[in-house]
Amino acid sequence: MVEIGLTLPQLGEHVDAAAIRSFATSAEELGFASLWVQEHLFYPEANESIYGGRHTTSVHPAYRSVLGATELMAFVAACTEKAMIGSSILVAGYHRPVELAQRLSTLDVLSGGRLVAGLGAGWSDEEHGQMDVDPRTRGRRMSELVQAVQACWGPDPVEFSGEFFSIPRSVIRPKPLQQPHPPLLSGLRSKAGLARTAALFDIWNPSSGTAEALQEQLDTMAGLRADDAAPVRLFLRSYLQRPTDAVGSGGHGIEGVRGDLRTAVAAGAEQFIVEINFWDEMRSTQDWAEAPARLASLLETAEELSTDISKASVL
Repeated sequence: MVEIGLTLPQLGEHVDAAAIRSFATSAEELGFASLWVQEHLFYPEANESIYGGRHTTSVHPAYRSVLGATELMAFVAACTEKAMIGSSILVAGYHRPVELAQRLSTLDVLSGGRLVAGLGAGWSDEEHGQMDVDPRTRGRRMSELVQAVQACWGPDPVEFSGEFFSIPRSVIRPKPLQQPHPPLLSGLRSKAGLARTAALFDIWNPSSGTAEALQEQLDTMAGLRADDAAPVRLFLRSYLQRPTDAVGSGGHGIEGVRGDLRTAVAAGAEQFIVEINFWDEMRSTQDWAEAPARLASLLETAEELSTDISKASVL
């Protein structure tokens, strides 16, 4: 049966520790399988970057305040016991290998091996500029970052030399609890991105597409994958309201997400992640505290769809 995850309270001035703790513990008690963060640094008033591939430079106002991704994951790991804790995504250009390997290993150790490490190329030239990274190199740099982080997670002594990163012969610890490493997740969708996902990642996390189109892209990656590598796993993402939807429009809503859940099941997804942060109905800490219960009917839908598939397979 497909498992359902929720994005954590992270964006907006109304998010606080009490709302996050209440949301996370309630979600886990209700049976949501995973809890997710994203990464964003700041809100340039004169943004010129194409936002999220949507041919607009207008950025959602919720991004004016964003809790740090790894810090939020650590807090939630301490509040929960079973739920997977994942990033979808961390922006590769904002990190260096030794620093990122240590942060993610620490998260995996402290969570008891519940981390999924999602990385992406990002879209904001302004944010890449703050990190002194040329955004034109973001794809190549991300591939090398993944390889270097995996080297850090491997046996000591670690040594790495590449176009962007160099690590002298070193002992780098802690190592992650999950071996050989926590699952690596990618949201890349371009032709080059699918090739990178096939070469370097364990999980693919798109946010749209029909079941047929998703399966076709999975088949493409299977053809590019190493012969001894396990198939890329599918985690489909859905939005109650997309960040590019007009504020006040109401967006997709729960029924729209329910339709996406059917697509996830038809495509064979293992996880279905519901993005909540941009939903007009999240206006207060109380709204966040009540959100898991409001979305619990999706768990019932997932179970019903799984039962229908089991019956169909018997017939």
